[in-house]
Amino acid sequence: MASSLFDLEGRRALVTGSSQGIGFALAQALGEHGARLVLNGRDPVRLGHATEMLREKGLDVTPVAFDVTDPESVEKAVVEIEDQQGPIDILVNNAGMQYRTPLEDFPHDRWDALLKTNISSVFYVAQAVARYMIARGEGRIINIASVQSELARAGIAPYTATKGAVRNLTRGMAADWAGKGLQINAIAPGYFKTPLNKALIENPDFSAWLENRTPAGRWGEVEELKGAVVFLASDAASFINGHTLYVDGGLTVSL
Repeated sequence: MASSLFDLEGRRALVTGSSQGIGFALAQALGEHGARLVLNGRDPVRLGHATEMLREKGLDVTPVAFDVTDPESVEKAVVEIEDQQGPIDILVNNAGMQYRTPLEDFPHDRWDALLKTNISSVFYVAQAVARYMIARGEGRIINIASVQSELARAGIAPYTATKGAVRNLTRGMAADWAGKGLQINAIAPGYFKTPLNKALIENPDFSAWLENRTPAGRWGEVEELKGAVVFLASDAASFINGHTLYVDGGLTVSL
């Protein structure tokens, strides 16, 4: 049956930055389709709360707090997960941050933080996990890109640069690792109602602009990303590699 292609039973999924927002929703979706979840975040309290919420839904969840911007921390955590819990079959690189200010005033420390959080972490975690996946000859890596992988908007040029890099790093990972049994793809969300977008959601002028600019005429709900992550993590996507799937209500295809 075609529905069996989306069954993730018995697979283990590590989702970075999954204490809230998009990461939490993606983890929940994978768990609802049978995956055993490893939640990641830097705040143990917030991570513990997210873990309990998913366990209350009957999902198999283990929290692992580590800093995705620190390669030594990443390497240690991945080794411990593989040794103590079992193989990481699915990796979702979701951890990210945003900072908004005119480019001419953009602080250098914020630039460095965006690069470390939004692009270096993707490389660090994917590399550490991929070494195990390559040895097994299979694995799924899903990087979270953005409509800013394709489009720019005033005040967030550095964020746009990092998300453009995520898109091309996804392609590069596929070029290197597809022949070794891995599928590496990206999901590029449009504007979703998340804590990261709180300031924009509460700005009536921006919300009105976005709703008029987006063909679907509204903000996205994080639950609308669940199908995309399950698809790319599943056997249904066995011959898809290096692809960026835009989930944006049509924002990137319409002037």
